[in-house]
Amino acid sequence: MVEDLDPASADAGVPAHFGDPMREQRLLETGVGLVDRSNREVIAVPGEERASWLHTLTTQHLATLGAYQGSELLVLSPNGHIEQHAHVTEDGTTAWLDTEPGAGAGLLKYLEMMRFFTRVEPRDATAELAVLSLVGPGAAGLFPDLAAPQVGAVPGPRFTAGSVPARATSLYAVREFEGGLARRVPLGVDLLVPRSRKDAVIEQLGVQRAGLWAYEAVRVAHRIPRLGWETDHRTIPAEVELMAPGVHLDKGCYRGQETVARVHNLGRPPRRQVLLHLDGVATDHPPARGAAVELDGRAVGFVGTAVRHHELGMVALAVLKRNVPDDARLTVGESAAAIDVE
Repeated sequence: MVEDLDPASADAGVPAHFGDPMREQRLLETGVGLVDRSNREVIAVPGEERASWLHTLTTQHLATLGAYQGSELLVLSPNGHIEQHAHVTEDGTTAWLDTEPGAGAGLLKYLEMMRFFTRVEPRDATAELAVLSLVGPGAAGLFPDLAAPQVGAVPGPRFTAGSVPARATSLYAVREFEGGLARRVPLGVDLLVPRSRKDAVIEQLGVQRAGLWAYEAVRVAHRIPRLGWETDHRTIPAEVELMAPGVHLDKGCYRGQETVARVHNLGRPPRRQVLLHLDGVATDHPPARGAAVELDGRAVGFVGTAVRHHELGMVALAVLKRNVPDDARLTVGESAAAIDVE
């Protein structure tokens, strides 16, 4: 049985599950499953100056990004707030940026505004390429030629001074695949395939299917934030887990860099992303995105993504004020919540 997501959902258009979301989660945690994420929007950036141009506009070091390499990038406001997050995949002639459903138009508008006389031709390519994800430890075995992702650590409260690199970077291996591209990422392998061949590629791979509910549960358990879910209009990169994969700390100027540098050097961003364990939540009624997290009746943050995990139970990624203690007993609606400090 295939169940699609509610048409009103931001993720409408892809399967929610195939009859057993808990089994599908276990598959993604222990083996490999194929998740249709073709609701992601894709921007193509061809042009001989694309690498240096994207380098100047975003948080990532892209000036030397070569053919068959990938990374992640952020576009920030002048005040350093996250406006866009995308994966970038380079094939030697075009940089392909895939981003969240509904975010493509804003990203393309910004790129078009910043073209000036640069030799680039950004366009909406969502109708051209679809994103499929092979998730789980078994994904690497299907693409043994793709090296594991290189994601740098960012010095901060979790680390001892001098024990980690002084800069952050991410580099994902890429190769051609069935008229598109395969990209090794932390959760497995993403495939950018011609949308007209999506169903044929799924059948050809023969990998067991899993729905987006299972993918989201795995993402939350791995504390991977999502634009528009774990971010709001004032989120800065240091507040969520996007510094290591998306921000290079040793590159030239870009919009919002002052905020990134100040918070990185002085520490203590105003908020932080946490994993909450929720108690007393009905299985079919997890907290809504944006629900207030309260401490002693006072709002101290918001819920991003709430899911029922096959091992952890009901959990949620949330963004809280920095001064909320790790042992605080929080509430989300009528439910109690405890911070996972692992």
